[in-house]
Amino acid sequence: MTIEDAPEEWRVTASRTPFRGNKTSVRTDDVVMPDGAVVSRDYQVHPGSVAILALDDDGRVVVLRQYRHPVRQKLWEIPAGLLDIPGENPLHAAQRELYEEAYVKAGDWRVLTDVYPSPGGSDEAVRIFLARDLSEAGGARFEVAEEEADMELARVELADLVRGVIRGELHNMCLAAGVLALAAVLAGDGIEALRPAEAPWPARPFTA
Repeated sequence: MTIEDAPEEWRVTASRTPFRGNKTSVRTDDVVMPDGAVVSRDYQVHPGSVAILALDDDGRVVVLRQYRHPVRQKLWEIPAGLLDIPGENPLHAAQRELYEEAYVKAGDWRVLTDVYPSPGGSDEAVRIFLARDLSEAGGARFEVAEEEADMELARVELADLVRGVIRGELHNMCLAAGVLALAAVLAGDGIEALRPAEAPWPARPFTA
């Protein structure tokens, strides 16, 4: 048996958008179930995101601590951002986010993993990159505001982050998926087995 997700689309008899926000919206679809019943499904319509697990030469991961109002916590995270420019190349977006949030650039980029953070309630897709060969970015720093105004930056050993996830001390999905995926890669086939940075991403097709 091949264990692999596969595209499928059940028939939608009606669709409406009861809420439109600045970056996302809520859609209600009437979906035909396998038994013929029609049920309503509400979900967030999301442009997609990129996240970056930036690993330095000492085996430390670049992390940041930021307030997240919906959960009323300051969470340790990896740099990430929205794909809010239609058709934008996710690698270019990731490079921009790494610079803006961590003031770092990377010489080596690969796809670490692709995830749907909450497929029962959102169509958000996230591509998590592995970035290596880090160096400090030159030029002016990006001007931060709002939640990012008091953002903290740190570099933490990969093993410490893995332990934090397992112990329930670290909760951000991108951080958890990224550090666990990297730990599995390092214990298995190695970084050379990862997909190239420009690998196709059917969930969010992009231009070169």
